[in-house]
Amino acid sequence: MSQKLIQNLKAAGKATLVFDSPDGTRVLMLPYGGRVLGLFAPGSSENFYWTNPALNSVKSAKAFLGSSLWQNTGGDRTWLAPEVDFFFPNFPKLDKYFQPRQFDPGHYKVVKKGGKTQLVNRFTVGLTRSQKEVTLEITKSVGPAPNPLRYERGISRKLAGVKYAGYTQFTSLELIGSSIKTKDQMGLWNLVQMPNGGDLLVPTYAKTKPKIYFGNIPARDLIAKGQLVRYKMRAPGEQKIGIRAIATAGRVGYIYPTGKHWALIIRNFTVNPSGEYVDVPWKDTGYLGYSTQACNVNSGLGHFSELEYHIPAIGGGTGRTRCDDTAQVWAFRGSKAQIRFIAKTLLSPSV
Repeated sequence: MSQKLIQNLKAAGKATLVFDSPDGTRVLMLPYGGRVLGLFAPGSSENFYWTNPALNSVKSAKAFLGSSLWQNTGGDRTWLAPEVDFFFPNFPKLDKYFQPRQFDPGHYKVVKKGGKTQLVNRFTVGLTRSQKEVTLEITKSVGPAPNPLRYERGISRKLAGVKYAGYTQFTSLELIGSSIKTKDQMGLWNLVQMPNGGDLLVPTYAKTKPKIYFGNIPARDLIAKGQLVRYKMRAPGEQKIGIRAIATAGRVGYIYPTGKHWALIIRNFTVNPSGEYVDVPWKDTGYLGYSTQACNVNSGLGHFSELEYHIPAIGGGTGRTRCDDTAQVWAFRGSKAQIRFIAKTLLSPSV
């Protein structure tokens, strides 16, 4: 666990919470923004996630968190879809992008319920296309996620010395009061931010062609072959891709070098192609059905890679006023050969 990160945040007026898993994993939660800011293997101070360099000192943390700019602290965050409704106040014009402060950072409260510590944020926000407002509540909590390979026979020798950390994240979204009658649809959008320069690995049921939402991605960096999409996230600027719900298998990995070792982060989540996936490409708003996305940021905004997934929407004609999502993060650190072996085992033999 990074005590320096905790101390810098405390000095900047932002309290943190620590979840200790039975397997020794430590999860650092930041109620400000409702984020999982850090993921640490037992006895390790090395964070698997990217955090904003502004948090590296008390002085810069105070300046950053005291500013009126959007404060991307890093880690695992929850936003809302469709992006065109919540982040483009002038849509269909794309001249202004603004992160709604109602849910980032929001006003998350720490609530103790049923032996769990939850982060709860209730807010009212407008949607651009309908010009209507809705009142929503997001609830987040974490729990254990034991190593998925712990019962696999015959591989323990190959994994000697590998560090593991994992957690389960529980996220819910609920329409409140008269908003249950809304004609708009909206869904949870969870993503983790990781150090830039790695490879995103997306197993698919069949060969699929990712949709490029924006930016220029060199052909050599985006490879869809067989039942695997590999996205080398290192190009300058910002780029984003999306992959269809009917193709995705509900597990995405990210491999990156870290010092003398390599790391692998895997998000394990549920995909329901019968659900309403309402996030759409900015210039093709009728093309629903994208469950999985990735965004490469290597610019003045920072240097990180985002692994993103969506949850089927509530509201409108869905017949649902609440959704509950459960997803795991599994993280490993070891030699390049060991990490590649784990990726082949948990993601695809084509890695």
